[in-house]
Amino acid sequence: QVQLVESGGGLVQPGGSLRLSCAASGSIFSINAMGWYRQVPGKERELVARITSGGSTNYADSVQGRFTISRDNAKNTVYLQMNSLKPEDTAVYYCKITFSSLRYYWGKGTLVTVSS
Repeated sequence: QVQLVESGGGLVQPGGSLRLSCAASGSIFSINAMGWYRQVPGKERELVARITSGGSTNYADSVQGRFTISRDNAKNTVYLQMNSLKPEDTAVYYCKITFSSLRYYWGKGTLVTVSS
């Protein structure tokens, strides 16, 4: 079994910054990629950023240049640095880990609210 624990969400004013963390524990073998997704009520969950075991990254167009994903392989932790936050970034952010076997797990989510 794999557990993902997200932290770092909260309320921030437009233009502000937050850093999300997601720590994986349990039966961690052969991680292929870790990523962040977000979801607002009534909409599908969407990819925000993803990083592979080799360090390759990809971002949603809406966050390119503002968000940065990184990972600490030794700690099985992935981070999302979010700068220049906008009200439209408000969502529940979920961490996802994918293994080489294509098995994957989701975290429970952390709420990010961007509002003045």
